[in-house]
Amino acid sequence: MTGRTTPPAATADAVPTGPSPAEARTDVDTERLGRLLGDPGLAWFVDRVRQRMARGRPLTGSVTLSGPDDSQRRAADRLLGRAPRSSGSLSIRLATVDEILRRSGVSPGGLATAVVALAGPVVLHAETRNREERAWEDAYAPLGTLDAELAHWAERIRGDGLVRRLARTPEAAAPLVEAAVRALRALPASPPTSRATFAAQNLSGAHALDEGTPLATLVLFGIRCLTGFPDGSGAQWRREAWASAGLLKDDLSSTVLTLNLRGTPALDWMADAGEPAVLTLRFLTGRALVASVPTTAAVHICENPAVLSAAADTLGPACPPMVCLQGQPSAAALTLLRDLSMRGVRLLYHGDFDWGGVRIAAALTRSVPWRPWRYTAADYRAAVNAVAEAPDLTGPPTATPWDPALAVALAECGVRVEEETVLDDLIMDLGTGSR
Repeated sequence: MTGRTTPPAATADAVPTGPSPAEARTDVDTERLGRLLGDPGLAWFVDRVRQRMARGRPLTGSVTLSGPDDSQRRAADRLLGRAPRSSGSLSIRLATVDEILRRSGVSPGGLATAVVALAGPVVLHAETRNREERAWEDAYAPLGTLDAELAHWAERIRGDGLVRRLARTPEAAAPLVEAAVRALRALPASPPTSRATFAAQNLSGAHALDEGTPLATLVLFGIRCLTGFPDGSGAQWRREAWASAGLLKDDLSSTVLTLNLRGTPALDWMADAGEPAVLTLRFLTGRALVASVPTTAAVHICENPAVLSAAADTLGPACPPMVCLQGQPSAAALTLLRDLSMRGVRLLYHGDFDWGGVRIAAALTRSVPWRPWRYTAADYRAAVNAVAEAPDLTGPPTATPWDPALAVALAECGVRVEEETVLDDLIMDLGTGSR
């Protein structure tokens, strides 16, 4: 018995092309349509037509199948009422099929209506993209609550596709972005704490920031923007990057190198001998203040261990108190320096004259106040004039807020001057107390 029925019901997201469902209800002879276009040998043809409809393209011209099998040839020949062909590609003119459907009364609305009736509503690609983009914007909404210092991170993850690669869908991205924003708003952690403890207190559980998780990847990227920690790779680099925001693997792996700090019997003994000491974060946070530096004195901070070692060799117990960052300031170093600063101790800093060095100094600026120790534009130009040959600067430029002229001088001269190059001047300052 021949029946005329409505096409498969459209979903809320589907956009059918061709006549409205009301028109299709009486126009399409679904039984005869199944015999004409429902043959498995024409599935490729129906799929090609649907693809064109989804792209919003007109159903004109032809579709061609290379290397068809016998069942596909037979189905096409029956549809078109033509003599069998045994070789070559298979081509079907869309206008011919449209005319057959209309003239036979199977689908007076034509090919588009027939395909919708046979295989269901067609979703326009453009509409799908628009809905998806709206969903992504909703997923990114928590980024709008961040402070200006993380605006660059928010802009980057919107533009570079990191969240899309990690989450794949807007539905998965929304809780990921919300959790990352929640974590970054709570950083840097002060006092420093283990990553697991921080995650348990601020996120879904102690393992939320485990290595390799999408959330850990996203938050670590945000930390680099928050603290100015430089690019890098490897397990050690990741530990130091986390530590720059106060998140630690443990309280023993974060250390700071010092000279002539006092406050405990062990430190007093090392200071009496003029020997460097390595302090762990556990040592710094597990007891009363370690360093008893007079508030009228100053602590000299350097970037490289060679400076502190030379000071110990040359001046020994007579050297003023020193702290060596050994690169990016560790959680232990920041804990110590913050404690000293809160007690009114002046902090004087010197580092390498290169873009990496000034980034370290800028990162320190965000944590504690300090004054430059032979670390200004004038000091850099004097050092450049004093050396016969210096390596070229590398890496991206960065600002020098303690002396904006320094960034200008670095760009103009284009060479790097390491701390070891001006070591004699630094030791002289330490010996005379002139800085």
